Amino acid sequence: MTIHIEELTFDVIIGLLDFERETAQKVVLTMEIDYFYEKSQFINYADVALLVEEKLHLEKYELLEEALLGIKEVLIDKYPNIKRFFIKISKPDILQNCIVSLSQNWNL
Repeated sequence: MTIHIEELTFDVIIGLLDFERETAQKVVLTMEIDYFYEKSQFINYADVALLVEEKLHLEKYELLEEALLGIKEVLIDKYPNIKRFFIKISKPDILQNCIVSLSQNWNL
């Protein structure tokens, strides 16, 4: 099975610049999670979205790279039946003329 979570959007402290450390900015996340499905071990997509948002609010990462790795760690710990995980974090408002994103794909 594959869970697709697209355009999960919320405001969070993330970034290196002084203003990014003081004021929350919009981030947009897209995720794909392939997992081994069994009735007793399904992955609740609402829980995944909430867990990711809580992790980013708690940690207030400076780098998108650190945020990606932190999200991976918390999801893999909670859901050991994940076999592949993709995440993309975008900061749509950081530059005026583009959307900046970072992504990673893990095969577990």
